[in-house]
Parts: sequence; C-alpha cells; structure tokens
Amino acid sequence: MAAGGMYDLLGGGFHRYSVDERWLVPHFEKMLYDNALLASVYLHAWVVTGSARYREIVEETLDYVLRELRLEGGGLASAQDADTDGVEGLTYTWTAEEGVPPELLLPFEHGRSIIRGRLEPGLRERLLAERERRPQPGLDDKALAAWNGLALAALAEGARRLGRADWLLAATEVAEFLLGPLSREDGRLSRAWRAGASGRPGFLDDYAGVAHGLLELHVASGEERWLHEARRLALLAVDLFADGENGGFYLAERDRDALVARTKPLDDNPIPSGNSLLAHVLLRIGRIWGDEELERLAVGVLRLVEPVLGRAPGAFGWALCALDLWLAPPAELAIVGSPESAVARAALAPFQPRAVVAVGPAEGVPLLRGKGLVDGAPAVYVCERFACRAPLTDAASVASGPGG
Repeated sequence: MAAGGMYDLLGGGFHRYSVDERWLVPHFEKMLYDNALLASVYLHAWVVTGSARYREIVEETLDYVLRELRLEGGGLASAQDADTDGVEGLTYTWTAEEGVPPELLLPFEHGRSIIRGRLEPGLRERLLAERERRPQPGLDDKALAAWNGLALAALAEGARRLGRADWLLAATEVAEFLLGPLSREDGRLSRAWRAGASGRPGFLDDYAGVAHGLLELHVASGEERWLHEARRLALLAVDLFADGENGGFYLAERDRDALVARTKPLDDNPIPSGNSLLAHVLLRIGRIWGDEELERLAVGVLRLVEPVLGRAPGAFGWALCALDLWLAPPAELAIVGSPESAVARAALAPFQPRAVVAVGPAEGVPLLRGKGLVDGAPAVYVCERFACRAPLTDAASVASGPGG
C-alpha cells in the first residue's frame, strides 16, 4: 500500500482507496481511522522486521495526523475531503511546469498528474511546502470518540517505541479531550464533538475504542490514572451494552430511545467492531485485575463469531486477535518504576500481542499489588495468572519476553 497510490508521498498518511487497476491513482479523501490503524500495523511491522521504511511510514503518517487533523482542545478531526474548491485532488496534483521531475508524474485528470516514485528528501520538503501554500481540502472537523481512541492507541504506542515525546504529549491531550469535552457529566461518553458542542450518547465502539487507547497510554506513560479510566469505561460498556442472555454487546445503550431492534455488529470492517475491540479490552483488563467474569464476557463475543471465522477470516481481524489472546497461555508483565527505565524498555521492546502490561507501583491494581522497586531500582515481574518469577532489574537479563 505504501508503494502505491493510496500513500501520500509528500505529506504522509494514506488516502482512502485507489481507483485504478494498478493501485496508483487514489481517491484523495483521508480518514482518521485508516491512518490510525495503518500506523499501528506499520509500527508492529517495524518492530518485527526492523525495516527502516516501515518506521518511516509510521513517522510520516502520525506526523500527518497531528499536522492536518489536530483540533483546538486536543481532539482529532474525522477526515479530509478529496476535493478542493470542488475539484477532485486539486491540492495533491501537479504539472511539469511546477518543478516536478517529469519521470515522477503519472497522468490524472484535467491536465494534471499525481506524483509516484522515490523522492529525495530535499525535493519532498520543497514540494510539500509548495503544496501547503495552495488551497486545502475541506476538513470534516467533528471528533468521533471511537476514531480518536484508535488514534490515541497509535500515538501512545508509537511514542513509546520510537521515543517521540511530542507524540506522547499529543496522546495525553487526546485522552484529556476524550475524558473532558467528549464525556458527559455522568461519566458516559458522547459520540461526537464539533465546534465546542458534544452530541448524542456514545455507542459501543466509542467505549471500546477509547478504553483501548487509554490502555496503550497507560503503558507508554506509566500513569495509573489511564489504566483506571480504561477499566471504568470497560465496566460502563458492560453495563450499558451487554446482552446478558445471548452474549456479546449491542451497538446502542440499553436505556436509549426505543428502536425497532438493537443491532449487534460483529464484523471488523472497515474498523474493528465494538464487540471485537471490547472483547480484546476485557481480556486485558480481566487479566490485570484477575477478573474471570470480564474474561467470560469477552469469550461470549468470540462464541458469536466462531461459526463464521473459518469462512470469512478477513472480516473478523480484530476478533481473531482477541481469540489469539484468549487461547494463548496467560502472560502478564508487571512493571514497577518508569516505563523509560532500561529494564522496562527491554521488557516492552518485542512485539508481544499475547501479553498484558500494567505499570506501577499501584496497590490498587491487583497485578501490581505487593510489588515494588528492588533495592530502589525499577523491576519487571513476569507472571502467569499472578504467579510471578523473581523480579528482573537488569535489562540484559530480560529475554524476548512473554506473549510473543
């Protein structure tokens, strides 16, 4: 995808889709959720492969999100339009007279071309600066809780893995926005915010997405608050959306205005369904708190999708991630001390999708209870169902880690 038309070679980030058979000509709209999810995918690919190009894509994509989609108050806008002044791709297309080497131009429409090929850094910077002086695409400036939660997760994990303090600050601002302007007085989430006003009550995917993002921010920052807020929203989601009889979770709140039928979305397309994402969140929180009921509720979702997983696995990607976590031997990392300590960074460095992480000290978190610094030094406790090995204090003693 990054080699084709969907990727913005100048400004970073992904357009929504390609419109030709060679995947070189994009539909120029950019969505927050696409860029949040793809940034996470490329980040994990970089961790696993070490490819410098994957890291570059992560940095360019998240830098784009913060440059173009950031709203006053800390939230993130939903999308940028494909059109500028009513013309498709006007901001993004070029002519040879505008200083682009001809070999980089691929014909588009109205005598204009798109840029394809490898750009030298100096040329990229010059063309981007020139493009930013043009009229810009329209901005869909409403902030959706679910999509902001996905972006929060990408920013927080990206900050931790790539050492980007600016991203961690931005992630914290997104979290404050979600728990402030995008939340109601009773602690429930709103679905959307625009121009200082929040809208209707949040849906299942809003609670799941925000809780997911807060879990990643907890690991990146080491702040206990974010872990407790993730748990609060997850428990609230259970209360508001759970189908106690058949398992899984409804899209709308139980006390919402009466509908003909309460739907229960399960497919992960184009974003993770609220069911899949909440199942993944509940498994992580359940293992940190030792709460088997939360794990049971998560498994209820997996039972609903199990009959179709084999026939259409591509439609249930996040459900498969939750299933993988559920089936894997329980693996917990209890980190005491700063997540920036050498031993913590060594423990958190590998890609470990089957491990859950909590950072303390925090006596109010069961996985962390009774665990402290060792002779004043940060420590990592590797556990399985709360049965922990001797604490590690030396980065060299940390192996590849659990949950790989």
